[in-house]
Amino acid sequence: MTLLAGTCSFAQAQQAEPMAIEVFPFELEDKSAGAGIIPPDEHDRRYLSESEQVAKDMLSKSGRFAVIDAPELDEQAAPHGLRNCGGCEGKIAREHGALLALLGVVTRVNRTEHTMFIRILDAETGKPVSQGFTNLRMGANHAWPRSAKWLMTNRILQ
Repeated sequence: MTLLAGTCSFAQAQQAEPMAIEVFPFELEDKSAGAGIIPPDEHDRRYLSESEQVAKDMLSKSGRFAVIDAPELDEQAAPHGLRNCGGCEGKIAREHGALLALLGVVTRVNRTEHTMFIRILDAETGKPVSQGFTNLRMGANHAWPRSAKWLMTNRILQ
């Protein structure tokens, strides 16, 4: 699904006033065979953070969005990650004064293949206004920021 010109709040992003968007930390969903024995490490956290920063930078540079950094989330808000809370990031973003919420999820297929999903929800309605999926990408965790850039360019900000 790409951006729809008639989508409620998101259509307003075309106006001169940038829309407030809260960008949540990108999450890792490890479905690799080693997931149960090899926990996420400092490299995984680094590349998730870099992927998030790519999204923030591209949103800001578009001139259509004012990025709001997400404060540290209470573990009880989404104990199994925002990706599993049924769109609760929209409600959280609204509580922080944002009109939109962006969540990115990297799914590790194995140590050299991954997919990435990014979605933007309308914080008021909780409905998706933009989303994109990379399909299968080659490259270990160091390739995650490139996937974020591709998604932002070809799906989210298109």
